[in-house]
Amino acid sequence: MPETTIETCVPVDISDDDIFEAMRDIPGYLDITPGDFKEVYLKAYQHALKRLARSITVANVMNRDVASVREGAPLKEVAELMAARKVSGVPVLDDKGQVVGIISDKDFLEVMGAGQTDSFMTVIAKCLLGKGCLAAPHHARFAKDIMTSPAVTVKPEIPILEVADIFTQKKINRAPVVDAEGRMIGIVSRADVLKSSFFPEGV
Repeated sequence: MPETTIETCVPVDISDDDIFEAMRDIPGYLDITPGDFKEVYLKAYQHALKRLARSITVANVMNRDVASVREGAPLKEVAELMAARKVSGVPVLDDKGQVVGIISDKDFLEVMGAGQTDSFMTVIAKCLLGKGCLAAPHHARFAKDIMTSPAVTVKPEIPILEVADIFTQKKINRAPVVDAEGRMIGIVSRADVLKSSFFPEGV
């Protein structure tokens, strides 16, 4: 199936003269004012954008090269993988390849004593002021011990407009894409949605 995309359009300020010229180009008599014509055009433009956006599904934009970990992976390995892949979160899979959770940098910060509003530098400051590294007590723990579960997942056939709503409602930036059996087949991020579509104000 060919990939579907929406080209970003540059907003155009349509003048009355533009409307008059457009009306002259249409053969026959038009019983419509320039203002009505302009309003119809803009409404049609909005509806077209919505229709095209709904035609783009998760399968069109998702990333199939996904860094993931097993639920029994030591936290040291999880941290090394996230650092090597330069990602802020990874899905956690069971032995069947089904998504059972998500580990993000926020999960690491929480187990190291950071609060809801603390940053990575807050943890560093605590380490420097204390007697040891706050991560040290967790070297023997596993992915399943700190993952956020259940994970928010999406199906490949849903429109990206719905994914954008899910991200906003759940306050997340990425979601694993799963098949009918719950096995991971990819991942979609907020950046993927924004890069692959054009959402004008009000759409």
